[in-house]
Amino acid sequence: MVEHPAPVVVSSRGVYENPWISVREDRVIHASGEPGLFGVVTMTDGVTILPITPDRRVFLVREYKYGLGRPSIELVSGGLDDGEAPIAAARRELAEELGLTAREWIDCGHVDPFTAIVRCRNHLFIARDLTEGEAAPEPTEHIEPLAMRFDEALEMVLDGTITHSATCCLLMRARLRSIA
Repeated sequence: MVEHPAPVVVSSRGVYENPWISVREDRVIHASGEPGLFGVVTMTDGVTILPITPDRRVFLVREYKYGLGRPSIELVSGGLDDGEAPIAAARRELAEELGLTAREWIDCGHVDPFTAIVRCRNHLFIARDLTEGEAAPEPTEHIEPLAMRFDEALEMVLDGTITHSATCCLLMRARLRSIA
């Protein structure tokens, strides 16, 4: 196994902070002796949920994403509230955005969305045995629910229509694990 020594941090300074993210700049010395500079964005951890019915229908959402400057098709996703367990956040987000509750939850691990500069664990769940209720999105959310066959959603990943990384990973994990 190749050793991967971490650079030595010479200095670190906070650049920006709000309730969801913080940005810091680290000056380092690499193992080679060369100086380096890293920007690190730490975000609130999140969840992404794949709700699926016995006949392999899945529920996604289309929502405008400010950072992208356009709508994005994704599975239900959201951030953990302070001190909230990932499964609790998954249950809350699914109910808020689509009005769904689930009796069965499958933990599919997590993804690290952008390992070069972002520290943010996104927990992945499959929700089954669904019950429909009333959605209650936040006032700033304008969510268009989408229902389709699992294979249609997977094709949208493969053709590049769906680009949200956690959605892509969760749909592929579900397919590879023969869950969907």
